[in-house]
Amino acid sequence: MTVLKTSMRNFFAHKGRMALSAVAVLLSVAFVCGTLVFTDTMNTTFDKLFQATSSDVTVSAKGSSDTGQTTSSTGKPPVMPASVVGEIRGARGVEKAEGTVFSTSVTVIDAKKDKLSPSSGAPTIVGSWNGNDARTMKITSGTAPKGPDQVMVDEDTAAKHHLKIGSDIGMISVVGTHHARVSGIAAFKVTNPGAAIFYLDTKTAQQTLVGRTGVYTNVNVTAAKGVTNDQLKKNVTATLGHGYKVQTAKEVANANQKSVESFLNVMKYAMLGFAGIAFLVGIFLIINTFSMLVAQRTREIGLMRAIGSSRKQVNRSVLVEALLLGVLGSVLGVGAGVGIAVGLMKLMGQMGMNLSTDDLTVAWTTPVVGLLLGVVVTVLAAYLPARRAGKVSPMAALRDAGAPADAKAGVVRAVIGLLLTGAGGFSLYVAATADKAKTGSGWLGLGVVATLIGFVVIGPLLAAGLVRILGAVILRIFGPVGRMAERNALRNPRRTGATGAALMIGLALVACLSVVGSSMVASATDQLDKTVGTDFIVQPDNQQLITPQAVKLIRNTPELARVTEYRPTQADFTTPDGRTLKDTDITAADPTYATDLRKKTVAGNLKDAYLPDSMSVHEKFAKAHGIHLGSKITIAFKDGSTAHLTVRAITSSDDVIDQGAMYTSIATLARYVPADRMPLDQMLFATARDGQQAAAYKAMKSALHDDFPQLTVRDQTDYKKALKDQIGQLLNMIYGLLALAIIVAVLGVVNTLALSVVERTREIGLMRAIGLSRRQLRRMIRLESVVIALFGALLGLGLGMGWGATAQKLLALQGLKVLDIPWPTIITVFVASAFVGLFAALVPAFRAGRMNVLNAIATD
Repeated sequence: MTVLKTSMRNFFAHKGRMALSAVAVLLSVAFVCGTLVFTDTMNTTFDKLFQATSSDVTVSAKGSSDTGQTTSSTGKPPVMPASVVGEIRGARGVEKAEGTVFSTSVTVIDAKKDKLSPSSGAPTIVGSWNGNDARTMKITSGTAPKGPDQVMVDEDTAAKHHLKIGSDIGMISVVGTHHARVSGIAAFKVTNPGAAIFYLDTKTAQQTLVGRTGVYTNVNVTAAKGVTNDQLKKNVTATLGHGYKVQTAKEVANANQKSVESFLNVMKYAMLGFAGIAFLVGIFLIINTFSMLVAQRTREIGLMRAIGSSRKQVNRSVLVEALLLGVLGSVLGVGAGVGIAVGLMKLMGQMGMNLSTDDLTVAWTTPVVGLLLGVVVTVLAAYLPARRAGKVSPMAALRDAGAPADAKAGVVRAVIGLLLTGAGGFSLYVAATADKAKTGSGWLGLGVVATLIGFVVIGPLLAAGLVRILGAVILRIFGPVGRMAERNALRNPRRTGATGAALMIGLALVACLSVVGSSMVASATDQLDKTVGTDFIVQPDNQQLITPQAVKLIRNTPELARVTEYRPTQADFTTPDGRTLKDTDITAADPTYATDLRKKTVAGNLKDAYLPDSMSVHEKFAKAHGIHLGSKITIAFKDGSTAHLTVRAITSSDDVIDQGAMYTSIATLARYVPADRMPLDQMLFATARDGQQAAAYKAMKSALHDDFPQLTVRDQTDYKKALKDQIGQLLNMIYGLLALAIIVAVLGVVNTLALSVVERTREIGLMRAIGLSRRQLRRMIRLESVVIALFGALLGLGLGMGWGATAQKLLALQGLKVLDIPWPTIITVFVASAFVGLFAALVPAFRAGRMNVLNAIATD
């Protein structure tokens, strides 16, 4: 009981000093809990949507995916004849069966030809209005579509794009463009996470999406009273046979949820990973806080030991303080986590994904995980300072103002740190020289962990050297004040090392990712320059394919010298070693593609792969299956017949663009696949006549914007910019998440300085008494903070660039061979670290400047 009382008194006596550590725990726990609440809420939202919109049993064409989305290479959804509906109605236990048709491979535009697709990446769905939709949606204005000139739109899309009754809408599919006017607006009875949905009447939907009537993509089946969904599925399957996909409502919901979970899990674990980094940084802050508190209370602890307190009691007293800190920070963190989740939901709403707070889901495990994590991490972080407090000798404590340094422990620490750093450096070297990416990635992970821990352990040793160098370069120009700031930073190298290490972790990851991202862009740009021999690339911006009409329009552009079509498809391969490989990718292209993409061959000539009944394979595939020039591969084309193609070229497997692709000609594909089942183009490559590049670019953009706004024309500059923007957006998101760790590290600098000021109260009073002005005192503390921040930045940026350079060596095995150090980013981060140090010192410097000189001198 005495230990608890002592701990409580100490905790509240030093509540100001504990506040920043509590904030670090709060932020870390809040981020973990916020992530869990946010992802649980998204799961709940999608669960409700999928359960509400699924009929008892859904029947779809055999070629459709489990989620019902378009999978056909013709750009049309897989369909079944309308007669299936009658057969299903005759099955036992069927109360109602209704045929529907829908597609996700559609671009919808308004009267200005602006796209109405969601910006969040959610699908655009055009389908027929049916009884199942009438059950799950409520028409809020207007009426359901009743003719070819009418379309109904969901309420969220209408509000976002300012659509109203009578607005003109164009729906572009592979069949063509269908125009209609908005006849009604409907709202989901559950939350729609962001899909844009447009409804036509059944006949119009069939013509618009498939090009003919008398077919359906799905049949929604309702069970009669007393018939379970599983029994209904058996009855329908028995009636139809196994030529169709038959799923219960639960199976459809599970399939849809599974497709969403892959995205949610990536988001969840990535965010939890960054929360873990913040926790790691917080550990340094907590260790520093308790170490300094223990050092400042050495006399007090010594007195406790002198009057009979045991080591265990002293140790326990500090750990109880840590427990109180962990509980307080964690409880507040759990509450803040719910707030963060709501904020993330609002942010996703700005990006186009609608999440309702009505679905806010706080599972009982979330606060439990937050509390356990926060308390355990805090207590573990305080263990070393607590153990150090327990070792304080009563007499030494009563004699000295601080805990005596353990020189032997410092030597052991330095040796262990150097060994870990050396082992990590060796692991990085092995990773950089590895022949296989899989092997090298394991060594890379080991090297990152070992060097990180090694740098943390030898932080005090590094601080002693680097702070002197930084002081000579930066602080000496400030005269005596700068020298005092340097000596203050060097006074306790262990504390400076731990504070710098907290900042080091976040900046090391920033530097590593910057090097990797910059190298990826530089490598891809280099590959584009070396291999792409065409002027323009034409691509759709969504899942759509390029229609023959669009191809014809591009071919008719007079400024173009040639146009190359590119049609990926799938087939079952039977290789010379007797193995059959299901659903293997093969690309059919025009012979000019061998010129448009200069792929390196290890055997044969790539142009020969476009001869009749010929193909190419890549080097790894050839080695794996004993293939050489002249080998024959049996190809069973999807939706077509079987061909025996001769291998005329073997390409390198090291290319970045079209890596691992195998080619044949479109003419060869056309011999084995009927015209109505031929896959459509995924992209086009266009080359301008000499000197007419600018005119061709302008002509294609103008023509496609008017007739095919779903297609984008890019020259090589556009393509490089799009690639750079993609990687840049990803890196910016990661930097935003890493900002949490850096904020916690800044709190660590603030806390270290604040406690350091308290620790040096008498010293500060004496300096003020002999003539140090308030301005000089504040400058000294700010300079000390800057040098600590720059020390952490030097360690982090140096370590991160080493990790990034090693990672690039592994990427080189995948063809990304250019190492690019983004010096502007590195220099900007380093300079920004100095401002971070200045910011962190504002409050401690202000408090130091306000000290009463006489009271400070009288402090014991």
